[in-house]
Order: sequence, then structure tokens, then C-alpha cells
Amino acid sequence: MSQRTATRARTGHVLDEQAGRVLAAVEADPSAPVAVAIVAPGGYGKTTFLRALRRIYESAGVRVADQPGQDCAVLVDDAHTLPEDKLAALATASRLVITLRPWPRSPALTELTRSVGSTVMLTPLDRSQVRTLAAGVFGAAPAPELVEFLHTQTGGVPAFVDRVVKAMGTRPATELPEAALAAFRYDFDLLDADVLQYVLAAQAGAGLRTDLLASLLGSDANEVVTVMEAARATGLLGHDGALLPICHRAINAVIPAERGLAVRQRLAELLLERGESVLPLARSLLGSGVGGAGVAAAFHAAATEALTEDPALSAKLFAAAVAAGRPLVKSASGWARASALAGDLDSALRLADQAISGEDPAGRADGARVAATALAHRGQLGRSAELYRWSGDSSFAMIGMIGTGCLDQVPAPPSDKPPTLLDGAASLMAQGVRESVTGSPVEALSALVRAAGLLEPAGRGVLLPDSPAALAALVALQCGELGVAESVLDRAVAANMGGPLLATRHRLLQAWICMIRGRLTTSASILASTRPREPRDWLFAVALEVGLARRNSDVQTLRRIWSQACDAVVRHPVDLFTLLTLGEFVVAAAKLGDEARLGPHLLEAKALAARLGDPSLWLACLHWSNLHAAIVAEKPAQEHVKALSGNPSGFGQRLAEAAQCWLDLMAGKVDPVRAESAARGLHDAGMWWDGARLAGQAAIRTSDRKAMVTLLDCARELQGRQAAADPAPPTSAESPLSEREQEVAALVLQGMTYKQVGDQLFISAKTVEHHMARMRQRLGATSRSELLNQLRTLTARSPGSA
Repeated sequence: MSQRTATRARTGHVLDEQAGRVLAAVEADPSAPVAVAIVAPGGYGKTTFLRALRRIYESAGVRVADQPGQDCAVLVDDAHTLPEDKLAALATASRLVITLRPWPRSPALTELTRSVGSTVMLTPLDRSQVRTLAAGVFGAAPAPELVEFLHTQTGGVPAFVDRVVKAMGTRPATELPEAALAAFRYDFDLLDADVLQYVLAAQAGAGLRTDLLASLLGSDANEVVTVMEAARATGLLGHDGALLPICHRAINAVIPAERGLAVRQRLAELLLERGESVLPLARSLLGSGVGGAGVAAAFHAAATEALTEDPALSAKLFAAAVAAGRPLVKSASGWARASALAGDLDSALRLADQAISGEDPAGRADGARVAATALAHRGQLGRSAELYRWSGDSSFAMIGMIGTGCLDQVPAPPSDKPPTLLDGAASLMAQGVRESVTGSPVEALSALVRAAGLLEPAGRGVLLPDSPAALAALVALQCGELGVAESVLDRAVAANMGGPLLATRHRLLQAWICMIRGRLTTSASILASTRPREPRDWLFAVALEVGLARRNSDVQTLRRIWSQACDAVVRHPVDLFTLLTLGEFVVAAAKLGDEARLGPHLLEAKALAARLGDPSLWLACLHWSNLHAAIVAEKPAQEHVKALSGNPSGFGQRLAEAAQCWLDLMAGKVDPVRAESAARGLHDAGMWWDGARLAGQAAIRTSDRKAMVTLLDCARELQGRQAAADPAPPTSAESPLSEREQEVAALVLQGMTYKQVGDQLFISAKTVEHHMARMRQRLGATSRSELLNQLRTLTARSPGSA
């Protein structure tokens, strides 16, 4: 039998092994002299130990007393509470066992423990001891997770473990019973006022800050140390001075909330006076209803601390500061910024207006910047630029003015602004946007990518009208550098640049790149994961839906969302940075025969471009879209080919060559070599879907069988499919269908029409119909429904179906 098991057998409790050895020695020879001091904080089992020792002595016929006498064993509990004269008298006993807490320690008690000679320091229960104690109450060994829960919550203090398991009774669970927490009321009632203050301060996280505690308790450092020792002696704190989790919960359960709040409020004010962080304490005071100038100032300081890392929390703290008595006008600009960073532009605009109406020049300027940012996200780029210029932020004003076609009104950058990361990035952003309309696309893209790199360390704490990563991606999309666009957006997403306000924009642009590359399923998945809240994001989201529906030849979906598209266009004025979306809408309008709805917006885009000198970089994709709109509507498209031919960039020349191929195809002229070259040029520029479609349409229209096969192979290669002859042998012994028939079957089973299947596989709808007829005949199906059922069975059985 182990020492621990033997101890439990004698006492009914799990005791420290050293204490168990003392019991064993006394039980072996009750008449032998013994002198032992048992030292431990409250709750460690000192009283339980003495009870067990008393039973042993009494069973052996030895008289037990609490003071020295003839032929008796002296057992004294809580010796630290005895007066000095009684302590001195105990030293004469031949059999003496005393228990005491580590504090208080009078000179007489120190002398007594020294004279005793043998001291046993009780320790908390380990996990195996907790398991043993709990098993004695539950009647069975508890689960490992329950043992871990009990040990973590109680710190292994025997009294607390016993309290919890008994309150659980026959229904053990990993939650603290209310009865166990309520039992702490007695423990707290016994505490000295200063010790209780200290315990509340420890709960607030200030348990080791002697400087703060001195101010809180109105004591000097030595007196604070004494209070700390007294608190640790209660057993409510661990050896590291931290409040045990169960005691933390018990304080909330049994001590009036106002006492704890008063301590937290005073600690927050003390930290504020010292210029230290008040965020943890202020967060704990949220929703408490405390008020006053001191706590209002603490809330305001905490809100400023949280602004960059947690803007939503910052906004709540600003609100709490105002509720606690801080004038709104003094918090309006910071609160507005926090709301904007958190994505709450309604509150940001309301609060920014309050700040602009105030008397503080700095607050007014900050409010104007917040309002300008919010308006940019809501599509009002012109008004945004005016507010930026009024606030003295010339870089962002320049971006807005160029975006609305006001190149001649661009303000000069100030020379006295501090060289912060944000100012450096804003300057590069303005330089990049200006270069994109007046200079080199390479220089423009370089400046914007460098601006994005500058802001990556700032992460979510930067308030921006648009991110440099988004602008870089737009420029890269317009000049065929999709790899650069993808890279800069990936880094922006990883850095959480701009926080929640710009997260959706970055994701939508990532979806756009996938759409251009023909990764339509991935694009749709990214789009589905976003929740656009502002007009600019909604415009891009709807344009993506339109673009995906068009590329999937899904006219039904296109018709369904067209009203949303028209609404999005109306809500967001045309600017330089939304021309990509306009291009998608133009093609969709032609497909639906509703070009008139977009006529005014196209005229506005044309006027905007004219004011900027018709920048070829921003117009290339729009001309490409207008070309396809004209082809769909069977209207002249030569002007767009001519405009693309005049574009000096390599990307523009690829588009021009592909555009001329499209015109030739529509005129019935197919040059297979030229078509394949143009298709591969589009693919090299990142336009994988467009390249594959050009090659596929050329294959359909050529009468040369060899050229058709070559172009179809090219189309499949560009779309990421493996080229194969048609018809092909079955892919497995289990399937009676050719590879092409299996491809057709899979798409039909997805619900696609013959036209959609043909567009996906670069064959005509009639050819799809022929494939379906052959499959029906081969499988012996008598109806379409029977054919579809057999195809589902074959698909589910195929090796790749999993």
C-alpha cells in the first residue's frame, strides 16, 4: 500500500505524503516524543491532519490537549493566531504538533517553530491526488478532462477540490457548481479590509504591482508586502501570486459588483496618471455603468490604444467614454476613425460630421479625413477629394481628383508633412495613379506596389480611401500583369491591410483575377464568401456575378441579376477605378438587348477619359469589352480595334491582335495560325478564359478539319484541359462512354444547357445534342429521364467520382 493510499485509509482524505509519514510514525509508536510544525496556507488540510492525529492518539489511549500537561499529546491548530505567552508555554510539551499559516509570523511563533525542529510544508494536490479525492466522492474514477478541470480551477488546494466535487455530487461536469462558489462567501468575510482590496486588485490583474497597490491601499511599500503575504496565506492565490480561477469566479458570484468596480476604476485612474496602458482594465469596465471624469479619461485613453489593433473595441470604448461624461466633441474624431476602420461607415459619417462642426482645428481635420474616406468607399469620389483637400491631405485628394477626371486641379503636395509610413505610402499612391494616366504603366505599377509594401507593417490600423494593393491590382489587370496583381493582393490580405473596411475589396479583386483566368468556380467561391456592404464593393460584386454568368453562358442568371447590376451602376458614379466593372456590364447589356440603360454611363466614362487625355492603360480593357458588346449586338466594332491598335503597350498590342481576329471570325475569315497566336498572346497576358474562347470559336468556324483539331487542342490547353482526340476510347473498362461523352455527361448532370456545355467544351450545341443521342442509344435508354439516371449511376461508379 502506498503512503498516499495508507494516509487516505486513515483519514478519509488525501493528504500530503510528508504529513502521511508523520501519521504513520505516531501510529507505530504513540508514546514516542514528537515535535512537528505543519505549515501551509488556508485550505491545504492542516485541520484535517490534526483530526486524524487526534483519532490515532485517542485510539491508543493517549490524552489529547491544546496546552502542555502530564503524559498528553499537545495538538494546536492555527498557532499563528495565539498570543505570545501561550506560544512560549507550548515549547515545554514532549509531544507537540502545531499547524500554522505562513503569515502572520510573530517573533514568539518563529522561536517556537525553530525549537520544534521538524517542519512539514504542505503542498497542493497533484492531478493523481485530485483524481483519488474525486473518485472517493463520485464512487468511480473521474474522466481525465474532469481531473484537469478540477486541478486547473482549484490549483490543487484540497479544500477547494473537496468543495467542488461535493457540490457536484453524483453529476460531475466541467463547470463550477453555484454551491461551490457560494461557499466562498465565508472565506471572503474573514478577510481583513486591505486583504480583500488586494484580492480584488489581483482579480483585476494588478496583484504584483506594489506601486499601484500602495496608492490603492494608501500604504507604503512594506505595508503592501505585508498585505500580499496575508493574502497568499489565505490559500486564495497560487504560489505565483495569481488569483486561483475558482476564486476569480467566486468573487464575481458573491462579492457585490460595485466593490470590484470601484477597485478597477481606481486602478485605471492610477495607470492613466502614470501614462501606462489602461486597455485591459478599461475593457473589463465596459458595460458596468461607471462614470466620472477619471474613468471617462481612462476609457478615452484605452480607445486610442485599441484603435489600430481592434477598431470595433475602440469604438465601444469611445462610446463608453462619452457615456461616462466625456464631451462628444472631444471624442468624435477618434470615435469616427474607429467606426470607419471597423467598417461601420454610417456611424463614422455621423461622428465625423460632429467633429467637423467642432472648434478644435485638429479634430475638424481628422473628421474631414474620416468623412472623405467613407465617401470614397461609397462611390462619391469627387466629394471625398474635396474633403481631403480641405483637410490638407493632398495625396489622397490627388487620387480622388484624378479618379474623377480633374487632372488640372490636382493640388501640390505639401513640403512640411512628417515622413510617416502612411504619408510615404500616400505620396507613392498619388504618384502611381498620376503615372497611370500621364506616364509609364511600369512606373505606375512600381510606385503602387512599393506603396503597398510600405503599409504592410501598419496592417489593419490604417484608414484609407482605397488600398495601394487594390490600386496596384487594378493597374496590373489593365496592363496584363495578373501575376503582380495576385501577389500584391495576397500580401495585403495576409497583412489585413486597411482592416475590415478593405478586406472585402481585396477579396473581390482576387475573385476578379480568378474570373479573368477562367477559374470560374474559385472566383464564385471567393465571391460567395464576401459580404459587400458599401456601394463600391457591391458594384464589383455584382459585376463579378454578371461576368461569371456570362462566361458560364448562364443567360437565366444574367437576366435575374441584371436589375441589381443596373441599380449598382446608378448608385455608384463612373470613375477611373470602376471602368473594369463598366466593361462587364456593357457586354451583358448587349447580350440582354438593354444597351440603352448603360448609354449615359458610357458617355460619362468617355468624357472622364477625355478629361484625362484618354489614358490608354485604363481604356484597353473597356475597349476590349466594347468590342465584344458590339459583336454580340452585331454592330460595327472597328473603332475599338483601332483604339486598341493605337495602344503602345505590349498588352494593348495583344488585345489589338486578338480583336482583329475576332472581327475576321465574325466576317467568316479564319486564319488558324493567327488565331492560335492571338489566343496564346491573351493567355500570356493572364486572360486565360478569353484566350481559350478565341481558340475555341476559331475551331468551330474553320472548315479545315486539321486546323479545327489544332485549335481545339489549343483551346483545351489554354483552359487547362489535356488535349485529346475525339472520339477517344473509354477511360476505364467500367465505362461504356468515351472521354468526351463523359465530359458532356458530367456537365449535363450539373444542370447546364446544351449551349452552356458547348461553350465549356468548345463545341456547338448541336454536337452536344449528337453526343447525348449516341449515349442514349448506347445505354439503351428509352427516355431522357432514364438516360440521366443511368448517367448518374455511371458517374457515381467511376474511379474519379470521389
